[in-house]
Amino acid sequence: MAVNRVPVLKRCRSLGLDPIYLGIDKKSTRQLKRANRKVSEYGLQLREKQKAKFIYGVLEKPFRNYYKKADKMKGMTGVTLMQMLEMRLDNVVFRLGFARTRREARQIVDHKHVLVNGKQVNIPSYGVKPGDVIEIKEKCKSMQRYKDILEVTGGRLVPEWLESNQETLQGTVKEAPAREAIDVPVDEMLIVELYSK
Repeated sequence: MAVNRVPVLKRCRSLGLDPIYLGIDKKSTRQLKRANRKVSEYGLQLREKQKAKFIYGVLEKPFRNYYKKADKMKGMTGVTLMQMLEMRLDNVVFRLGFARTRREARQIVDHKHVLVNGKQVNIPSYGVKPGDVIEIKEKCKSMQRYKDILEVTGGRLVPEWLESNQETLQGTVKEAPAREAIDVPVDEMLIVELYSK
């Protein structure tokens, strides 16, 4: 499996992203040493795709598969693509406040700490559906790790399409998220333009 070892803050700087979207409170004080050159239309489209891939931790091939699936579905392709990325299990664990970052959420799912509707799921890209109940395993709830996580994520707002219970480490997917409820700074229309060439 491919592992992205690029320093997070460096990548955020190059994409012009605020690290807060990844769940990281640090700020980089360095400035980018890039000449003020005009970015082409293709360059803008590519940057938006790279932003989406980086935020959700998805590699190129799975990302293209998400796009193809979204393109076949009814509705606007860009909005459907963002909904599919948002409904990934690792992202939902992050949104519920059971992990500080999406990378940590991915690791929690990988380590078999998560139950979906009472069944153990260890696939970070697993697509959850409205009505699914996501919870941390009973034997893992007492771990110090989750007490530390809840201290950090306690004040984080849970999106309205999710319902979270911090005491029992359990959450419910109420509905598929509307585009307005997805707060990532990505212009999905540019991604659609890039792939539809």
